[in-house]
Amino acid sequence: MATKKTTKLDPGQVAETALDLLNERGLEGLTLRAIAQELHVQAPALYWHFKNKQALLDEMATVMYRRMVADPDARPAGTASWQELMLTSNRGLRAGLLRYRDGAKVYSGARFTGTDHARDMERQLGALVDAGFSLREAVRASTTAYMYTLGFVTEEQGAESLPGEPREGFDVEERARRLAAYPLAAAAGAEIFAGYDERFEEGLRLIVAGIEAVYAPGAARS
Repeated sequence: MATKKTTKLDPGQVAETALDLLNERGLEGLTLRAIAQELHVQAPALYWHFKNKQALLDEMATVMYRRMVADPDARPAGTASWQELMLTSNRGLRAGLLRYRDGAKVYSGARFTGTDHARDMERQLGALVDAGFSLREAVRASTTAYMYTLGFVTEEQGAESLPGEPREGFDVEERARRLAAYPLAAAAGAEIFAGYDERFEEGLRLIVAGIEAVYAPGAARS
């Protein structure tokens, strides 16, 4: 009697498949059943690896991170200043999140399943400490820039599911007509819902300049 061939799965393989489906279905449409169908297994087989959807999101975020840091553009030069290190890493984070529909939602609050991220965290904190920051200041500085990037992309993807694909209800001209009684608010739409690349870069540089002004050695502290 022939035995039924089973498909061996590992968490990384499941997460890779989930990320491939994410752009088609979005986070709300991503279910263990859909992933199981794509992998040609029964849904209960996935529960051996993931007790719930959050556990799957944790693994997906881990795979996303590994893909991000594999991009040479996301790796600052070994001699980079703390400023350039912070700019480059956050640009890479945004670029990585934008590769996936709802990428920022997947990443937000996720707990990495490996320790890959610790190496880059150590490097960034080390660069700040070497520049004269206390560890507390280094942590506050790096996490402030990180949360700016994550929040920016969350809002960006709220208006555009993928770059260049505006979601329904985010027509700037229609918004301006609807808010005609509030001219400044109406005109602001062209700034709020457009020019994301330029706005992100400007905002990130403001964050870095603020960190330098408040925390860097020699800065005036209130």
